[in-house]
Amino acid sequence: MKRRVPVSISEVKEILAKVDTEYMDQIQRWTYDYASKFAKLDPSDAQEMKSKLINDCKLTDEEAIELINIMPKTLSELRSFTFGWKKLILAETLEKILKIISK
Repeated sequence: MKRRVPVSISEVKEILAKVDTEYMDQIQRWTYDYASKFAKLDPSDAQEMKSKLINDCKLTDEEAIELINIMPKTLSELRSFTFGWKKLILAETLEKILKIISK
């Protein structure tokens, strides 16, 4: 059984960039086009940020990836995403998250 690993949009772009577009199906081309337009970080920076968010802020893989893909800039933007996670995140942790994301 294959293990599923959540990846950021930046990582999706990197993965699909290795495939010649001539050999992509329509969904892959759409996905690559989307990732090319909306990737906000270098893939290695996204992986490093994910690691820091998981280790320093105790986020899950999925939560870290969501924040990396969106890159909220303010505390209120960040709260709008974390509110949907249905868990309490202390203000101190939210500030730490913003500091990691803003680097």
